[in-house]
Amino acid sequence: MAYNEQLNNRIREALAHLLHVEEKYMFGGVCYMVNGKMCVGIVQDEMMCRIGPHAYEAALEKKGCREMVFTGKPMKGYVYVSDEGMKTNKNFQYWIELCLEYNKEAKATKKKKK
Repeated sequence: MAYNEQLNNRIREALAHLLHVEEKYMFGGVCYMVNGKMCVGIVQDEMMCRIGPHAYEAALEKKGCREMVFTGKPMKGYVYVSDEGMKTNKNFQYWIELCLEYNKEAKATKKKKK
């Protein structure tokens, strides 16, 4: 898996104060589950942010942000943020906080029965 280790360390540090955080390897990168729900991750060199549908349109206007397209379809409520959009600590924290804020209201994916 090729993903940005420095970005991974930044995200890990930003979430270190939380109790229920789990790292999962998916999408060819790393995804951080917070309280059992997908929250933030890394795909190659970009941060994948689950920000929800309410913040989606405004987020797309931010520098370095683009829609997340997965299997050919845009995923409303998810965005990719490039290095350009999170160069400063303030910008990076903005995205982390947006993800954590949405995580409070997000629904967990139901586990498949075996």
